[in-house]
Amino acid sequence: MSVRPLRIGTRGSPMALAQTGMVRDRIVAANPGLETEIVVVSTVADRILDRPLSEIGGKGLFTKELEQALFADEVDVAVHSMKDVETWLPDGLVIACILERDDPRDAFLTAGAATGLADLPAGSRVGTSSLRRGAQVLMHRPDLRIVPLRGNANTRMRKLEAGECDATLLALAGLQRLGMEEVARSVLSVEEMLPAVAQGALGIECRAGDDAVRALLAPVACATTTTALYAERGLLAELDGSCRTPIAALATIDGDRISLDGLLFLPDGSQHWAVHREGAASDAAAIGRDAGAELKRAAGDVYFAHLK
Repeated sequence: MSVRPLRIGTRGSPMALAQTGMVRDRIVAANPGLETEIVVVSTVADRILDRPLSEIGGKGLFTKELEQALFADEVDVAVHSMKDVETWLPDGLVIACILERDDPRDAFLTAGAATGLADLPAGSRVGTSSLRRGAQVLMHRPDLRIVPLRGNANTRMRKLEAGECDATLLALAGLQRLGMEEVARSVLSVEEMLPAVAQGALGIECRAGDDAVRALLAPVACATTTTALYAERGLLAELDGSCRTPIAALATIDGDRISLDGLLFLPDGSQHWAVHREGAASDAAAIGRDAGAELKRAAGDVYFAHLK
């Protein structure tokens, strides 16, 4: 009797295919002889590129069709950038494995002479559809302009070269996975640009009751990254985070201790609220929720009025 290959679902962008290939290689290395099949699933977020995600349904549009494929038993697992995963998963599905995190920082790209945000001339256009990036750019440089820019990394770089904007920001981890790290003019410190929740981390989603698949994934899971994301996603959940809420967070682990920094912004960067927490790594989720609750209290009606 033949054994069915492990069917790995992914979006079809060059970035998604590159990182899915990395994930497949790690799964096979941990399970010698395992056969796999990559199944490309088109998502709404890949098809609609002329509007910000916040206008067409949020970051769940990167994962919805992949989750439907899991429910329909068309794939066994789905590979996601964890920053694109909704705060709450559909009943019956789980993130069974989070791989070791790559560099979570953002990269600065420009066709001009600037080496970073500080060097851009007043009035320069920074292309991004990320509310988090846009808010932080304006927090540091209110004299700059934010212009919408969507598409995969190659598309955004082409738009930059075509003069649709003067600079843009991309996740460093994504550029590294594409072998394109050299296009970055500089890498922004986390003090200048705090990353998105879970940026740089890849997760594997599967059906909750599929114990055989979960056993295949267990050897490639990273406990340290998983713990860090408990804190970051705990903060996000407390704030009911979505693509309409500019939120940034980064947790780091040192032995049995965790440190978490979080930021909440008004989209125009005119106000922001910061939180810092430290504690036992075993309390990561609770630390994240507590940090999120503090941000919610600090921002109050000033922040949440703009979501109505």
